[in-house]
Amino acid sequence: MPTPPLAHYRRALETYIDAKDNTHANRIAEAFAPDAVLTISLATSNIAFPARTVGANAIAKTLVTDFGAQYAQCRTYYVCDSLAVENDTIEALPWLVVMRERATGALRVGHGVYRWSFDGTPAVTAFHIHIARMDVVPDADGTLLEALQDGLSYPWLVPADLHAHFTSLARSTPALAFVEAFSRPAVAPSGT
Repeated sequence: MPTPPLAHYRRALETYIDAKDNTHANRIAEAFAPDAVLTISLATSNIAFPARTVGANAIAKTLVTDFGAQYAQCRTYYVCDSLAVENDTIEALPWLVVMRERATGALRVGHGVYRWSFDGTPAVTAFHIHIARMDVVPDADGTLLEALQDGLSYPWLVPADLHAHFTSLARSTPALAFVEAFSRPAVAPSGT
């Protein structure tokens, strides 16, 4: 079977982001195979997910319905200069998330690495999320969230733009000093 054009992979990734960030659970089936497998590894205790979820419907429940019940104003960014697909796999795609807790109004900033596997259509057959870091800070009026999201290209974010934006904010806004740790893309942990 011929390799699908890069645009097909990008479409699958953009469909996932739209589903998750905009709480459209039905869109997961557009990108994921019915028997897709989601695995998650955490290097932080500031967020919790099941380690393994099987099936597009269960993935939609975990990553869209349940997630959307807890978080709002979510923007997830793919942090890369270009997308590299080899043998129907995207091995280590850095991501950044900026969102708000519904219950407390707290700002959450997290990053990590995605690993995607596709069949030839391409539908996602396996998806691994590594969460390297997730910080939670008070943001009652949403000003910090707005400052972080404002001016970032979405959902594709060039690493240099992320670095410039977050470094500038970290230096000019004391409450955002912590985001300097998020100014560079996360890297995959060794052994994954």
